[in-house]
Amino acid sequence: MDSSSFSPVYDPKGEGDAGELHVLAVDDSVVERLFLERMLKNSEYKVTTAENGVRALEYLGLLGGAEEGNQNKTDLKVNLIITDYCMPGMTGYELLKKIKEVSYLKEIPVVVMSSENIPTRIKKCLEEGAEEFMLKPIQQSDVKRLRCHVKSLNQPSPGRLCLGI
Repeated sequence: MDSSSFSPVYDPKGEGDAGELHVLAVDDSVVERLFLERMLKNSEYKVTTAENGVRALEYLGLLGGAEEGNQNKTDLKVNLIITDYCMPGMTGYELLKKIKEVSYLKEIPVVVMSSENIPTRIKKCLEEGAEEFMLKPIQQSDVKRLRCHVKSLNQPSPGRLCLGI
């Protein structure tokens, strides 16, 4: 993980750090994580990476003594979380559930990704609150589409189709 000991402030408008959108990218594979980080940075996202769900929860202030509503307000802003589904210790689905249970995090859009196209898994993640389920390998068009999920919080539009605008 490239940052530590910060607690997040959700910024749905993406106005922190000169308007950059900040993505927390979670993947246990070093190669996949670096690839995703590079693609996100090429699309002008600010990126923080975590190698597993526990590290992501630590970064989000949910482990290590932090309690809900007791986070320090800092300049750190997370606009979106993208996580692999298959990870040891805690799956992306379990991470999604924990994030959606916390009042100050539940509005952060979460995208789950996997190399396995399993319809029941996809349905379960979407029902739990994932904005989207993406199949690996992630393409640059997928990365561009992520911005749509953040914008949709500010301008809700039922049935909006994210086309990578």
